[in-house]
Amino acid sequence: MNASQTVRAYFALTKPRIVPLLLLTTLAAMMMAAHGMPDLALVAATLAGGALSAGAANTFNCFIDRDIDGMMGRTSLRPIPSGLITPRQAMAFGMLLTVLSTLVLGLLANWLAATLALCGLLYYVLVYSCWLKRSTPSNIVIGGAAGAVPPLVGWAAVTGEVSLLAVYLFAVIFFWTPPHFWALALLIRREYEKARIPMLPIVKGEAETRRQILMYSLWLVAFTLLVVVVQQVGVFYLVAAGVLGGLFLYHAVRLLREASALAARRLFRYSILYLALLFAALVVDRWKVT
Repeated sequence: MNASQTVRAYFALTKPRIVPLLLLTTLAAMMMAAHGMPDLALVAATLAGGALSAGAANTFNCFIDRDIDGMMGRTSLRPIPSGLITPRQAMAFGMLLTVLSTLVLGLLANWLAATLALCGLLYYVLVYSCWLKRSTPSNIVIGGAAGAVPPLVGWAAVTGEVSLLAVYLFAVIFFWTPPHFWALALLIRREYEKARIPMLPIVKGEAETRRQILMYSLWLVAFTLLVVVVQQVGVFYLVAAGVLGGLFLYHAVRLLREASALAARRLFRYSILYLALLFAALVVDRWKVT
């Protein structure tokens, strides 16, 4: 491998396609906490530290899942199963990213933000990747807490503390995660089955998975409206959350009725747009309220 191929291989270990959504929720939390745009140097440091932390977690995940990645078509070309990166090199790279992330966040933001990011990383690696993923169909439900940490990091970076609204942002992502990933699991069920990963569609069946997706979607939409009751946000967010949530439920009901791969793909894709737009609405509404 030449230098360019080596760099691309290491970059691929970080799963760069899933990092931007994490950074978006981090930035949204920072803007809400600051009631506007925070200092750009702080934003840059926090997002860089967050990207390094997410990259470290994904690199460790590639190391842990190297045995099953080679069995699944969508992951067989990842750097470790394809032989571009050795497991030892991946582990060293993950450790380097972890140290860099902690130092960047700790020195350029604050140590609470650094600690939260490190806790999220360790939870994803040790609790989800090492334990839950291969042991229970509830892996996504419990493991979803790791992906919900970025807003806490962003809020802490600006304020030096974690407020009730920051915890609310955490909870929104926590409830969003199951329908998002179960829709994907319906699409690639055969690959998970080949790798013997006990995802919900394999253990409980596709019909039960579709019912669970609708149930969690209902909880998600209800929870996104709950914050209005405690007067943390205003009318703009209420309307946006209602419209976005209504579309989410439409896709979930359609999946339940049609039981098709197309419906699952539509829900999966919309769920990404939903989370981005919901957090954008929170930011805009927060500015209007203050």
